[in-house]
Amino acid sequence: MDIRTTRAHALAAPEAPTVYYDGGCPVCSREIAVYRREPGGDTIRWVDITRCQSDELGEDLTREAALARLHLRHGNGQLVSGAAAFTGLWRQLPRWRWLGVLFGSGWRLAALECAYRAFLRLRRAWRRG
Repeated sequence: MDIRTTRAHALAAPEAPTVYYDGGCPVCSREIAVYRREPGGDTIRWVDITRCQSDELGEDLTREAALARLHLRHGNGQLVSGAAAFTGLWRQLPRWRWLGVLFGSGWRLAALECAYRAFLRLRRAWRRG
């Protein structure tokens, strides 16, 4: 493979998925710690919104939005949040992939989003700072 082919391949390769999470929420931090220890967790970029620089968020994600709910930026740049972010994250982790597939679309994704929104209301009381 010559240098042009190598360079073209590198340009076409997708980025690692990025998870944006609220490190100020003790429940959120514990859950993220579980995912990080899982096989495949080292292939994901983890960004604690409470400690990151604004340029780490990208142009389409504000700090306020990122703190409000879990976000995942897929390797192709697509940004999703809430239940879609969880199912996308689970699909990246071999032991959790089945859950991501099971809840990743249709009425199950809608039900998971409703449950996540209910959690977000409770989360306000748990969040530090």
